[in-house]
Order: sequence, then C-alpha cells, then structure tokens
Amino acid sequence: MKPLVLVLIPLSDAHRAQIAEQFDLLYAPTAAERAQQIAARGAEVRAVLTIGTVGLTAAEMDAMPALELVCALGVGYELIDVAHARGRGIALANGAGTNDDCVADHAFGLLIAAVRRIPETDRACRAGVWRDALPTAPQLAHKRMGILGLGTIGRKIAQRARGFDIEVGYHNRRPRNDAPYRYFDTLAAMADWCDFLVVATPGGAETRHKVDAAVLAALGPRGYLVNIARGSVVDTAALAAALASGGIAGAGLDVYESEPEPPAPLVGLDRVVLSPHVGGRSPEAVQQTVDRFVANADGHFAGRGVVSPI
Repeated sequence: MKPLVLVLIPLSDAHRAQIAEQFDLLYAPTAAERAQQIAARGAEVRAVLTIGTVGLTAAEMDAMPALELVCALGVGYELIDVAHARGRGIALANGAGTNDDCVADHAFGLLIAAVRRIPETDRACRAGVWRDALPTAPQLAHKRMGILGLGTIGRKIAQRARGFDIEVGYHNRRPRNDAPYRYFDTLAAMADWCDFLVVATPGGAETRHKVDAAVLAALGPRGYLVNIARGSVVDTAALAAALASGGIAGAGLDVYESEPEPPAPLVGLDRVVLSPHVGGRSPEAVQQTVDRFVANADGHFAGRGVVSPI
C-alpha cells in the first residue's frame, strides 16, 4: 500500500498525477476540504504537503496519529508548527533552492519597474503622452543595494545586482564568512547607506514589522523598497505613509500583510508596483518544487531521509 499524502495547496492535474504515481493522494486545497479530509481520514495520513503561508497546526498534526512527514513546497515554513512536529518525531522538509532564480528574477523585475517607473510610462504611452511631458527616472547602475537576509535567494539577488554594477551590502543576525559583501550589524544603518532595500528574510514572529517607520526614514526620499519575502516583515501602514509623503521614492512588493486580499493602503498610490505573490512561480520553478517534494517523500519513506530537511 502506498503512503497516503494530504495535499493542502492548489496543484495542477499534471502535478497531482505525478505525485499519485508514488503515493495515494488526498487533495484538500480549501479550508473546508482540509477540515473535512482531516476529520474523515486523518488517521491514515502519513505525509502532508503544504506551504509556509498555509502551514499546519499542532491540533491538525495530533488529528493525524500516523503522520511522519510534513513538507513545505517552497522554502518558507512559518505557519508550520515546527516545534510540535519535532516533539512528535515528525520529519520536516522544504523546497529550499528550487525557486531561488525565479524569485531573484522577480525581485529585479520589481526593482526595475519601480525605479524606472515602467508601469507609469506604460500608462502614459497608451494615453498618447510623449516623454518630454514625463519626469526622468533614475538608473540602477552604480547605486547601492542593501539585502535584508542573505540566504540562498538573497545571494541570487546579490549576484544579479553585481551584473548591474550595484554595490551590495547585507544585514543578517550575524555576518557570513563566505559573503564578499559589506555587512551591517543593524538594519537601520544599512537602510541609511543603500539606495535599494531588498527584503529576502524569512517571515514569522522574529521578523514581523522589521521594516518599520524608522527603517523607511533611514532609507530616505531617494530610496526604494522591494519585498519578495513575506508581507509581515514590512509595516504596511508605515510604508503607505512613507510613499504618500515622499519619505521614500517607491516600492515593489510581491508580498503583503493582507494576502490574498490587496493591500488597501497601497493600491491607490502611484509609486508602488504590486504583484500577487508570484515571485516563486514559473513553469520551471513549480516543476522543481514538486520534484523536490517527491524526492523528499521518497527519501523519507525509503529510509534514506529527506533531501532538504528543515
């Protein structure tokens, strides 16, 4: 008998079929289906596939006494009760490294769109407005980028920045011995130094509103913010105030606190470029995340262990 996997996130027919080649599958991408499947067949479930923003609670784990593996499809796992899972002896894995390039590409797309005012000039062009009536936009080359969170995605962003002749600095809890970039021991100091502040840190309680009014003030009226990490890291009200007052020059956000609802304080502002948490989604990246789940689950149930443990 194949292990039973409970899938809590939307997947294409093709990807469900791929997983079903090796595992029995319960598909519950909505809250109602999730509760129904756990209540009806929780005792049989041996693995759960979720994402960081969907998570898995302690109570749900306890409703699945045979559960032995929880996987996050992407890199984030902030709403998975990791401590409870470890206490139960449940293996934990994620999709680290599977969509780094896609997210880094999207971060630069948002940065270029915000700095070069591409959405605004697109609207102007469609309305018949010629360039002489538009303000000039800054260039990216030879500026400074501060990266909050120099993990695998942060390093991909830094690599791309160097291709634009952008000087890179970073802020982590501690410096990395393998990073050739300038380290800042406080976020405020880095924000004061850089032109572009890119958020690439994990979400969760430790980083909630880490980018607040004080950090945005340090970034200043010629600075730009990009967030491809988690919406909770940026104080939305403070960002809206900074954008409206000219406290910062602009922003590009793929994530925001109100997901999946639009960030109401920001949608009426011209100097912010928004996308609906699609930074890690491309045909290539999604396929790699599904392949990684299969590899993690196959490794676990074969006794080899998961490929990318949390």
